[in-house]
Parts: sequence; structure tokens; C-alpha cells
Amino acid sequence: MLTLHTAGLLLTAAPGAAPVPGGAVVVDGDRIAATGPYEEVAAAFPQARVRRWPGVLTPGLRQWYAKWLLERCYHPDPREYDELGERPLTGERLAALEMSEARWAGSVRRGIQQMLRHGTTAVARSRFDDPVVTTALARSGLRFVSEAWTPGVPVDEPGLDPLRNVSGPAVAFAEPLTVGGRADLAVFDVPDEAALLEAGAATCVATVLAGRLVYRRR
Repeated sequence: MLTLHTAGLLLTAAPGAAPVPGGAVVVDGDRIAATGPYEEVAAAFPQARVRRWPGVLTPGLRQWYAKWLLERCYHPDPREYDELGERPLTGERLAALEMSEARWAGSVRRGIQQMLRHGTTAVARSRFDDPVVTTALARSGLRFVSEAWTPGVPVDEPGLDPLRNVSGPAVAFAEPLTVGGRADLAVFDVPDEAALLEAGAATCVATVLAGRLVYRRR
């Protein structure tokens, strides 16, 4: 099925490409079939299902800290928020938890879900030592990309936001949106690129991974 995603502003991140007001991306299976102004794309693909989103449509983001977030953090279950809070637990707080295999597996799954909620579609290729993490990542469909550059490990808390500590959003994009490329998209409820950098990836309203809508803010 063809799906047309459109938002107030499209950032393809392709070399030399300018932002496209009212831009759109057509997804065919797990691939991108077209990008451009909504009117042109919609006319070329009249059979496509249209999904309209607020804000800025961009490539999916790359998460540099996946190894840390999934192997060195515990992501509380919502039923544990009253006791443990909502933030990932590390260090002494993690060591103090009584950890079963099932509890750890649940944390890993929730960690990946949190990444998707922040527009992540790819993780930096690292040596993942925990087989639970390796299996969960393989099942998630997240891509692996180069870890040749990272913005530095934050010292205060784990960084679920790939836009944190970067000079511009393009630094965090996993791969430009190009025809024939894999359909990894994210949508953020902000008016422009500057606002996206300021507000961060917590403004994500939708994440599309290999053509599948894997997260949508309700």
C-alpha cells in the first residue's frame, strides 16, 4: 500500500536540498517512492493513503547511546513509576534493584520503545554484550549506522534525545530521505528546524521505521 506522509515542513537532508514547505514523502512498502511539494506528489500518486502530521517531517534520528541506554540502564515499567520514577535508572539505583531475566528483558523492550518515541530509527553500531539486547534490537527493525562520531557521553543522565548536544538537527539524522532509500521517517510538532533543535526529540509525534508506523502520539 502506498502511503503519503505530509507535514508543514519537509527536511529531506539530501545534499543541497532546501526545506520544502508543505512537503510530502510517499512510502511504498519499506522504500521511499517520491518526495516533494504535497500538491505535486499527491497528483503523481492519487491512490496513496494520506497521513497529515503537524510540524516538521524529517529523516529518522540516530541514537548514539544505545549500548548505554539498553545495557546500563533500567527503564521502569509504568506500574513502577510511583516507586522508581519515569527516568532510566543507572549506577547505584540500578545495582539496588532485584533483577530477574524477565524484568531485564522488559526494560530492554521499553528502552527501545522510548527510542522510537524520540524519532529514533537507527542506532550507532556498537559491540552489544547482552544477548537480550542483541535479540531485541534484531527484532525491532532499527538500523545500525556508523559510530565514527558522537556528541560525547552526557554526565548527568542517559540521553534518549538524539538532538541533545548537537550543533544542528542534520547531525542527528541517520540517512537522508531519497527515492529508493529505506522509509525511515520522524515527525516533530515544531514549526521549523531551529525550533526542533531547541525543543528536542521529545516533540516527536510519529516514527516510521522501514515504512511501518511504529509510534504515534495519541
